[in-house]
Amino acid sequence: MSNTMKLYVGNLAFETTENDIQDLFEEHGAVNEVHLMMDRMTGKSRGFAFVTMNDDTQAQSAMSATNGKDLNGRSLKVSEARPREERSGGGGGGGGGRPNGQRKNFSGFRR
Repeated sequence: MSNTMKLYVGNLAFETTENDIQDLFEEHGAVNEVHLMMDRMTGKSRGFAFVTMNDDTQAQSAMSATNGKDLNGRSLKVSEARPREERSGGGGGGGGGRPNGQRKNFSGFRR
């Protein structure tokens, strides 16, 4: 048996469930895990999922067979999942103040 392989499944209809995805991919081999990505705020599907298959050969076959296939009225986009890129620290901005941190009191417009 070969290594497991994780697939990205995109363009999902919002009503698609993990079971729908699992049923589709199990036609091509053993599915280890299906993770449908949900919006934390709304609890609704974000329209994509990750499928981990137990065998990379079966995963390749599933990817070929399901990419472009219709599921719940949407044409699936299936590819090998890429590792998540490291996010930079973000933030930044701000500043623009005086070097010593002191503010000059505004005394109004002078005429």
